[in-house]
Amino acid sequence: MTQNFLPPPVASGQAVPTLHNATLTDGRIVDVHLVDGQVHDVIPAEGRALADGDLDLTGYLLLTAPAEPHAHLDKALSFDEIRPPPGNLGSAIEAWENHTPSLTVESIAERARQAALLLLGNGTTAVRSHVNLLRGDQPLRGIQALVKVRDELSSVMDIQLVAMTPYVVGDDAVHAALDLGVDFVGGHPHQTPDPSGNLQRLLAIARERRVGVDMHTDEQLNPKMLTLEELAHSVRDWPTTMPVTAGHCVSLGMVAPEVLARVIKSVKKSNIGIVSLPMTNLYLQGWDSPVAMPRGLTAARPLIDAGVRFAAGADNVRDPYNPLGRSDALETTMLLVAAGHLTVEEAYKAVSDAARDVMSLPRAGIKKGLQAELLAIRAGSLEEAVATAPQDRIVLHRGRVVSMSRTERAFCEF
Repeated sequence: MTQNFLPPPVASGQAVPTLHNATLTDGRIVDVHLVDGQVHDVIPAEGRALADGDLDLTGYLLLTAPAEPHAHLDKALSFDEIRPPPGNLGSAIEAWENHTPSLTVESIAERARQAALLLLGNGTTAVRSHVNLLRGDQPLRGIQALVKVRDELSSVMDIQLVAMTPYVVGDDAVHAALDLGVDFVGGHPHQTPDPSGNLQRLLAIARERRVGVDMHTDEQLNPKMLTLEELAHSVRDWPTTMPVTAGHCVSLGMVAPEVLARVIKSVKKSNIGIVSLPMTNLYLQGWDSPVAMPRGLTAARPLIDAGVRFAAGADNVRDPYNPLGRSDALETTMLLVAAGHLTVEEAYKAVSDAARDVMSLPRAGIKKGLQAELLAIRAGSLEEAVATAPQDRIVLHRGRVVSMSRTERAFCEF
């Protein structure tokens, strides 16, 4: 049972010198000193008096803040305005494509901003968003909107952008997106008429511009679709300054053991980061299977056991690809445990430390010298936090309080 305690108010954006009486996942109660956005020291809590600006976290669990490695902020929260029929990936794509002619830079930015702040309020201080290059004569509307939102929120969270490139959009639009400040080249080669040709086209642009790639990869149950293996061979000699990420990798969870071992070996050799997206893939995959419906997740356990860089994210939130979602990393954590059979500790690592690693972000956490990207949540253990997802949360970005949420619950007499 956690204490019914709420900390004193902290001014928005205030740098906190010391976090007092925080509970760690190993059960220790500590004081955490912060200096210049980093953890300066972690010492046992001994009832020290609070100085001005300090924060008392009695009853709160202190965690490394989550990072979201795969979002679609340009699509997020559009479900109610589109009202798409339920269905698989193909029907979701069709519903979105039919809606895009009505989109403006302002309308995309408004939803994206709201979605980003939902993530931040739940504890996520870094997000990588794929942004569609749109069909027609204004393909950069989404890019322009997300660059605007990224700039607006730069003081409270880190936002990375990926130019998600449909097969029909030309190279000029990709270069224009990169010129606007997009960080990575992306796409979905497995859904094109020529998966290999499309993959190589996108890799060539990234090589020319000396940027990394983040590909939607093999998001289908067909075990013969393995562009992941070609991706791994193609980027074997890429420098670490051009990081490579593959999201979804659904078919990898469907292949024979010997194929799985071969592909994982190649992925690890190329240092590719794999991002599992349990919620959206649980929703989109398996509609044609009336019984023994496949989960549609990648091979999480073999990837982790092999030492592959493995992270997880929420993917789509309340749009044609997924009508649900709380923009809460604890939701993804829970699904990795329930559907992916990871431990709670492994699952939370996938949405925090490992996600930051895949995103090439500085290490963060509750150790001396690490960046102070922290989430304090009213719970007594990590298991309790994941199971109950309390909304009493305090979020710190580079040592500053950037969000605080409080709830109250009262029962009648009985």
